[in-house]
Amino acid sequence: MVMNAGRQPVGVTETCAGQEVTVAGRLDVTSVDEVRLALHDILGRGVGDLLVHLAQAEIHDAAGLGVIVGIHHHARRMGRRLVLVDVSPRLDRLLHASRLHLVLVRGPGNDAVAAPQVTDTSRPLTS
Repeated sequence: MVMNAGRQPVGVTETCAGQEVTVAGRLDVTSVDEVRLALHDILGRGVGDLLVHLAQAEIHDAAGLGVIVGIHHHARRMGRRLVLVDVSPRLDRLLHASRLHLVLVRGPGNDAVAAPQVTDTSRPLTS
């Protein structure tokens, strides 16, 4: 747990081993390192989707968004998928403004579930 001066501590609570976590508190430049380490550890212990509940998280700066994007990329390299759950209206606006809503998967508890689709643009070989 990371203590920010005058603010609630940031916490990452694993609710289902390697599968589901809740991030609570202010996620910013002062707390992202600890959150990143915790999420990397949790990713390493599970398989399939990692559900990240964000209803209690406050993401205020690029570092906060950056840790989410970084964990998304790390999960993909591991053959897993990061799924954002219970996204606040403020974070939803940030995701749309940064166009990250087109990349990050949203799960249950959100009004709009956005699952990026991969389009196969390959053409069959002709002989």
